[in-house]
Amino acid sequence: MIGWRDVLYLSGLLGSASAAFAQATLEGRVELPKSRGAPVINQRYSIVSKGATLAPDPPVAILYLEGTPTKVAPSAPVQQMVQKDLAFQPGLLVVQVGTKVEFPNQDDTYHNIFSYSAAKRFDLGRYRPDERPIPSQVFDAPGLVTLRCDIHEHMRALILVLATPHFVKTAPDGSYRLRGLPAGAYTLRAWIDSKTTLEKRVELKSGQTLQVNFP
Repeated sequence: MIGWRDVLYLSGLLGSASAAFAQATLEGRVELPKSRGAPVINQRYSIVSKGATLAPDPPVAILYLEGTPTKVAPSAPVQQMVQKDLAFQPGLLVVQVGTKVEFPNQDDTYHNIFSYSAAKRFDLGRYRPDERPIPSQVFDAPGLVTLRCDIHEHMRALILVLATPHFVKTAPDGSYRLRGLPAGAYTLRAWIDSKTTLEKRVELKSGQTLQVNFP
């Protein structure tokens, strides 16, 4: 005999299955530029500069869906941009608007992390490896933030702040997959570097897997 608890349990399972089916998926490939080398800074650092363009090396792209309801992420996990071996790790960090980022120093020297970017201006001042609490910033506006160290001129990193939870970094071969997307009409953007963002309009249907490439 099926009781009311069983009915509720089965209803929950059906609801979860229905919600999963209602979500769409985007997948495809982005044609990535060739590894740029490091015309300005030593190759052991992950962000290279060619003129005024900053990009990760080896190249990757960030795919994100624009047009979904903007949601601030007050409860998002704290992210970290570490300073280690006189370099930022990772060289490219992607976060949602409202995310707190910590900047732990793991080098046996002082660092002074700052940004003059329009999306986030700050200066953490000089701090040691044992500094507590760990210096941090909340990134509350979308945009690209370029990080530098006032003490070590060669150090560069990027934080890409997005007003959407729907984003993913490509694999080294340029392939990507974005899951759990709401049905509707949106713009899919592929961020390549600080001067290059490609876009395509997409129409997502419930349960659909849509192939979108950026050749």
